[in-house]
Amino acid sequence: MRYAQGGGLTDAGRTARERLRLQAVGLFESGEKNGEIAAVLRVSERSVERWRRAWREQGEAGLLSKGSPGRPRLSEVQVSRLESELERGPLAHGWADQRWTLARVKTLIGRLFHVSYTVEGTWRLLKRHGWSWQQPARRAIERDDSAVEVWKKETWPRVRASRRSAGPGWSSRTKPDRH
Repeated sequence: MRYAQGGGLTDAGRTARERLRLQAVGLFESGEKNGEIAAVLRVSERSVERWRRAWREQGEAGLLSKGSPGRPRLSEVQVSRLESELERGPLAHGWADQRWTLARVKTLIGRLFHVSYTVEGTWRLLKRHGWSWQQPARRAIERDDSAVEVWKKETWPRVRASRRSAGPGWSSRTKPDRH
């Protein structure tokens, strides 16, 4: 069964599905056919086929729930090591500047722990452990905020006005007729 919106089963849902699989075991043992089991349990025949195969190969243990697929892949010890490595900065790990991007953190996790995260999963991990999103202000060191304000108030209105009065019959997207 596929779940829309990237969902999955809750703990209660997983328990209910496990209960169905274990009910199927009794029906397997009594010799019921897959189609009959599927009708009784209101599931697809394909599910019953998979369950029967797992039951044959591993017994009841093959039908038990494996738990939440979203469980953390890094232990608390690994997360604290990751945090100390992040505090060392990107330069210490071979990047040319001091920006931690999610892609870089993802790469660092792979290098340190041989665990693969998605960029989104990396963000969730960091957020869960108190890291926040920050974007540096990209401004030149030489920037003069007062000069910028003067330019906005005095020069920009003149530039904008001259563009509007470019001439009758044509705009910046069309050219005047030349005969």
